[in-house]
Formats: sequence, C-alpha cells, structure tokens
Amino acid sequence: MFTGLIEETGRVLWLRRRESQGVQLAIEGDRVLHGWKRGDSLAINGCCLTATEKRGSMLYFDLLQETLDRTNLGRLRPDTLVNLERCVTPNTRMGGHFVQGHVDSVAEVLTWEAVGADWKLDIRLLDELAGYVAYKGSIAVNGISLTVSEILPGAFRVWIIPHTREVTNLKTLNLGDQVNLEFDILAKYVERLLQNRGQKPGG
Repeated sequence: MFTGLIEETGRVLWLRRRESQGVQLAIEGDRVLHGWKRGDSLAINGCCLTATEKRGSMLYFDLLQETLDRTNLGRLRPDTLVNLERCVTPNTRMGGHFVQGHVDSVAEVLTWEAVGADWKLDIRLLDELAGYVAYKGSIAVNGISLTVSEILPGAFRVWIIPHTREVTNLKTLNLGDQVNLEFDILAKYVERLLQNRGQKPGG
C-alpha cells in the first residue's frame, strides 16, 4: 500500500529481456534504498514492483508481461526519470490517499501547459472508465496522488503546483505521453457491491 506522495525520482538504467528469464528493469535511486530488504515493494510510476536485488545505488526488478501490457513501464528508456515511493508503514503520515500500486489503465496526455505559476494537465478518459473518476475525487497519475478538478468530455483535469512538478517526473512530461492511472479503490468496491446487489433476486 502507498500514499501517492512521491519520495524521489529515480533514473532508469535499462529495461531488457533476458533469455528464459523474462524482462529485467534496473533503476538508480537514493532515498528509497535506505533500509532496503530483498523482496520489498516499491512503486515505480505508481506500479507496485518487488525488488529482487540491490547493488550499490541500483535496484533490480523482474517484470511480468502483464505489467508491460497494462502500464507505461514497457516504454521506459535509459535515463528516463521514474517516480519512486516505498510502501507505507504504521507510522507513515497519510498525506495522499490509499494507492495500491495496481495500475488500471494507461492514458494519453491531452493538455500540459503553464497557467501562471501552476500547470494544467488534461488526461484522456475512456467512456468505460469515466465512472471511476469523480469531481474532487482522488486519482493516482504515474503514482502521484492528485485531485480531479474537472470532468471534461472524454477527459479529466488536474492542476499541478510547482513543487509537485519539480519533485516528480512530470517535469519531463510531453503532449501525447502515456501515463499510468490508478482509480480510487473505493470506486472499485462500490461498483462491485452494486453489481452483486443487482444480481440478487429482487435487488
């Protein structure tokens, strides 16, 4: 479990397919290495991965094909910046919202522009996913806990303060980029409960 408050940006060293061993991702970090233990979870661009090895300032991860298919991690290139967050502990301040690290979808950046000191970010939202997004609700974008400020036709809008842009990989964002989305877990449970209720006789 994560909060969506990014601790630092790491640098991708490589993403490569190894014979009979699948795909390996190697990143370079700093703060997230403190207290590291084999098997610890780390959110990379909002995707929960298990660290399999550490060498100096480098962490290694084995990626499933499912992860490559459902996230933007398969598009990573050397020197790309990624958002990093360690999992929460019992004494962690819950400043964001509950983020599982289970990416639901990738989506295209439609608008990314400065408006005064802040930045306006519009992200494409498919009709079949629109029910998971609510005005003033929470959403994780590349693992960043953000508040939806507006629902648009086929999109949603969030506003980015200068601090968030500076300490995350949003500073490298471009129009047309694909970002990872994780919808609020509460919306998923509500949907499931309503589906089950609708299946009951007389529901």
